[in-house]
Formats: sequence, C-alpha cells, structure tokens
Amino acid sequence: MKNVILLGLINCIFLVGLVHGDLSGKSLVFSSQTDSIYVKLLPAEFSHLSAFTLCLRAASEAKRGYSLLSYATASTDNELLLWHNENTKLSLYFGSDIFHFALPETDALLRHICVSWDSPTGIITFWFNGVRSLRKVGNKGGIVRSGGTFILGQEQDQVGGKFDSKQSFVGELTDVHLWDHVLSANSIKALSQGCHSAGGNIISWHTVQYESVGNVKIEANHDCSF
Repeated sequence: MKNVILLGLINCIFLVGLVHGDLSGKSLVFSSQTDSIYVKLLPAEFSHLSAFTLCLRAASEAKRGYSLLSYATASTDNELLLWHNENTKLSLYFGSDIFHFALPETDALLRHICVSWDSPTGIITFWFNGVRSLRKVGNKGGIVRSGGTFILGQEQDQVGGKFDSKQSFVGELTDVHLWDHVLSANSIKALSQGCHSAGGNIISWHTVQYESVGNVKIEANHDCSF
C-alpha cells in the first residue's frame, strides 16, 4: 500500500511513510537547509561488500560541505559516505579513512557522479559525467558491512539520525544506483549518457522502496522524454 498525500501540482508529490515505489523518471528535491528532511532507501538485504559501484545524479548550488549519500551501521556512522567538500572536492569515507578527489564543482547543472572500489586491490575511482579520475588506493582487504541504513539528504552521526542542518543536502538528486561489483568503464560512460539503463543490483532507482520524512518533493524530471 502507498501512503500518498497529493499537494499542489500533479507532478509534485509529497510522500509520507513506506512507499513501494518506482522512482524512474523522478527526482528528489530538497529545497531548504534543515535537519528534519530526508529519504531513507530500503534496499533488499545484502551481504558484506568487497566491491561496489555507486552512481547518482546531483545538482546543488550550496558551497559548503554536504552529504550526497550516507550509509551508517552499528559499527560506524560513516560506513560509507559520499561527501561534497566546500573546497570543490568529493570525498569517500570508509569509517575512519577518508579519500579526497579534486573534481569539478557541483553546481546548478545536473551531474552524473560514480565512485567504485575493489577490496582485493583497494582501487578507488571517481567518474564525473563519464570521465574517469585518477585512481587511489584505500581500504585494501576491507569490507563494507551489511545491515546498515542508507540516507539521502542528511549525514548520519548515528544510525538513522543525529543530523546536522549544516551538513544537509539542498538541491536535486536522482538515479541513485548501487552495485556489488565494479562496473566497466564503458558501462559507466553509457550510464552517464543514457536513460532507461539497468539498475543497480543492491539499490535500483527503478525498484527501491523508500521512506520520505519531511517536506521532500518527488518531481517528474522528464530527463528521458523523447
């Protein structure tokens, strides 16, 4: 069942509670800096990750630090954190380890961002609109633990909460996907350029269940209209 409250325009939906949903062709719009607005993604259960590829599209004019995706477990609130720094860097947090990448500034243009990691080699790579960054090595032999909580719009300082409005995301997020393996360069380039692609096998924007808290707008983005 869907608990849906329709307010205003038909293409703008405010959602409360658990939604068994298809977010294809839709964007999350976070319109204000606050510690009370967020979306919890509810993927199917998965085992510990020894590799991953995380992709999303984002646009924000905020010049401060903010979270693009926060994954927290009982072991650490930064089990996996994709973070935008105020100094135009994107960072990947693995618990106490942080890896900074100097990449183009995120702004009002919707950008396609991917990051991949492989435990046996420790290689971390960012992709920005299909263009690869240099590679760095970190958390070699490590894992990303299962059983945690995925949050969009806020940065978790404890599982599912303890948010700080100064770290909140203000802007538009869409096409969030997570795979349990490293995608090929050709696949990531195709994702950055196309629509209607296959979704992640852990998180797929097309099928993932989610819980919306606060005044989050779910809007049709028409990015794939032909």
